Amino acid sequence: MKTEIYDVKGMTCASCSSAVERVTGKLKGVDTSSVNLSTEKLTITYDENLVNQNNIMESIKKAGYEATPKTSDKEITIPIEGMTCASCSAAIERKLSKQVGVKSISVNLATEIAQIHYNPDEIRLSEIKSHITKLGYTPKEIEVKRDIDQDRKRKIEEINSMKNRLKLSAIFSIPLFYIAMAPMIGLPFPSAISPMQQPLIYAVLQMFLVVPVIWAGRKFYTVGFRQIMHLSPNMDSLIAIGTSAALLYSFFSVFQIISGDHMAVEHMYFETAGVIITLILLGKTLEAISKGKTSEAIKKLMGLTPKTALVIINGEEIEMPVEEIEIGDIVVTKPGGKIAVDGIIVEGYSTIDESMLTGESMPIDKQIGDAVYAASINKSGLIRYKAKKVGDETALAQIIKLVEQAQGSKAPIARMADVISGYFVPAVFGIALLSALAWMFSGQDLIFTLKVFIAVLVIACPCALGLATPTAIMVGTGKGAELGILVKSGEALETAHKVNTVIFDKTGTLTKGKPEVTDIIAYNGFTKDEILNYAYSVEYGSEHPLAEAIIKKGNDSNINRIELSKFEEIPGHGIKALINEHQILLGNIKLLHSENIEFDTLTVDFDRLASEGKTPMLIAVDNKFAGIIGAADVLKDNSVRAIKKLHDMNIRTMMITGDHEKTAKAIANSVGIDDVLAEVLPGEKASAVKKLQDEGRIVAMVGDGINDAPALAQAHIGIAIGSGTDVAMESADIVLMKNDLLDVVNAIGLSRATIRNIKQNLFWAFIYNIIGIPVAAGALYLFGGPLLNPVIAAAAMSMSSVSVLTNALRLKTYKVK
Repeated sequence: MKTEIYDVKGMTCASCSSAVERVTGKLKGVDTSSVNLSTEKLTITYDENLVNQNNIMESIKKAGYEATPKTSDKEITIPIEGMTCASCSAAIERKLSKQVGVKSISVNLATEIAQIHYNPDEIRLSEIKSHITKLGYTPKEIEVKRDIDQDRKRKIEEINSMKNRLKLSAIFSIPLFYIAMAPMIGLPFPSAISPMQQPLIYAVLQMFLVVPVIWAGRKFYTVGFRQIMHLSPNMDSLIAIGTSAALLYSFFSVFQIISGDHMAVEHMYFETAGVIITLILLGKTLEAISKGKTSEAIKKLMGLTPKTALVIINGEEIEMPVEEIEIGDIVVTKPGGKIAVDGIIVEGYSTIDESMLTGESMPIDKQIGDAVYAASINKSGLIRYKAKKVGDETALAQIIKLVEQAQGSKAPIARMADVISGYFVPAVFGIALLSALAWMFSGQDLIFTLKVFIAVLVIACPCALGLATPTAIMVGTGKGAELGILVKSGEALETAHKVNTVIFDKTGTLTKGKPEVTDIIAYNGFTKDEILNYAYSVEYGSEHPLAEAIIKKGNDSNINRIELSKFEEIPGHGIKALINEHQILLGNIKLLHSENIEFDTLTVDFDRLASEGKTPMLIAVDNKFAGIIGAADVLKDNSVRAIKKLHDMNIRTMMITGDHEKTAKAIANSVGIDDVLAEVLPGEKASAVKKLQDEGRIVAMVGDGINDAPALAQAHIGIAIGSGTDVAMESADIVLMKNDLLDVVNAIGLSRATIRNIKQNLFWAFIYNIIGIPVAAGALYLFGGPLLNPVIAAAAMSMSSVSVLTNALRLKTYKVK
């Protein structure tokens, strides 16, 4: 089985993505087919012996969309020194274009830059540079551009195009709306274009104003009617049909005016079509802007890895691009530098900050034989390590891959209006056509039957259906922004109401992410102040989180620092120092064991602190056990309250962390969490979310670290804490700007209120149609009553839209929990 990702163009709603899934899923040999509407990508797994790329793309094309397969190709920009004339650049182009894997090459002599498009599976970057060097030229530092940049460029172009269409539509629809409404409500209006005095000029002016609006919204018509032809009507189909009905009757009215019926000036609805198109374009533009951010998380993840590294070649330290490091190379990282690739330490020891992988704030002591990971930070000593995984095989690259896969495999959200439109649109067409034919065969003239046909279409105009969801979502997301809850898409707001399981990351999410000293216990005649004084003096200047907790405690207690006369860091154990001729040991149990210090009396307190989720640090003075300092990553304000409110909403809560199980359970018990998953690696977080989803749970993931990004993307709803990393916030669907966990409750509550509002909107939209369609079809006339005038039908249609908008505005009164 082979898994591929395709970019799919032309999709506008969930019914579009469903259509792509349906046609590709029917192909013989296709195992799974999943479309992500937000990223506009198809992830498909298939048997290469039964189906190929051409079959897949052809099936998508027949459904009315355009697909292109994503490849592993890369584009590189290589500055080249040594070129002096056109023959130099031509020689480089000629040589490299003959190499297998090089797709295209263009060398600019003036800028001394080569643009190369190549397949890294067929030719290595170092081989390309080698060919240039052999020709007698010098390739300089290389800039690698992944296709993620191309995705971003395409999305920016799409957003700019939408903005331009929106501007064009607004420029003409605003005066159109004024011209149509001013005479009706008594606003100032020039007599030269008065509908009563100059009906033809009035009609032609509206007609000319609506044409640019139609042009701006032409995609609704091309896509909407195309999908009708494919028997898959979507939201664009609703817009196209509704506005076309209004336009059709309006053009018919213009024809009547030209024929001498000046009263037909009252039967024009150009402004209805124009305003609807403008409003829908506004929603589509906001949606495009939200979609345009989907690749930012990947970009930021890519930016974590250093661009260059020191590699030992023939005994010398050579600086080279990270992309050129080979498995087995010995890499050097100095204090404060980033680890370049995954490897094993072969020389030196240090403290490594792996928070970008583990999410835990405390650096880990590393020595010979220990593993290090790309993009983690070397905090203290110089280390040399052998490269074990490079390029796409590193742990960071795997996280990037997990985020991409999670984003690509999300099931599209089925919007209620889309589902309804699949049945509603054909039904309305059928009713309108049958009604017109029935009256024609009963002896009525063409004008009568046309009025019936138009009246049914106008009164059944699905504008209210089209507005029911986006207007509520726009108001809901606006209210969320006021509350400090940034909802990044309408889909997120729609989905959050169904959440029944919330998973919390621990560090930085439930807790503050910075340890604080919570306990100081003195033994053998020592005082708490003495213990804090020694610890403060020993740790002063260290950047280790536990040290920072002690330093903060010392500063808060106004402790005077004592100068050290000797200092030794013992990797994996702690610190040995000399203060005023007193030998101080500060560290873990291993340190006291190594110095043969008795500490049997500490067992009870040590176990108690550990069971409470605290980290015990032991201190000894002159080989005598002196005391324990307990530090803990304390809970955030409102953590307990937020969990309780989620329980009140019948939502199950879980905590997921890389911490030890005992510590994790202690934190979970203190906050009231239902379930705990401890000692979890980054990839396993996403797997844990997937497992719950497979059980039928609707999962929200709350996190703040880079390691949470895959799980945030995998979850139905990813919720990032505002104080967290940019990557977590880009991967999430909802960002809590105020860093308050109660906003998790408010986000779900706001979603529930919005969905309730949408259902009300749809209900009222249908009430108008259920009552209005039979009347428009001539039910009253059949029993001696009047025939519904299309003007009244249009008024009823407008009334339904107004009720939807008015109801949506009620969301502004939503109160926080």
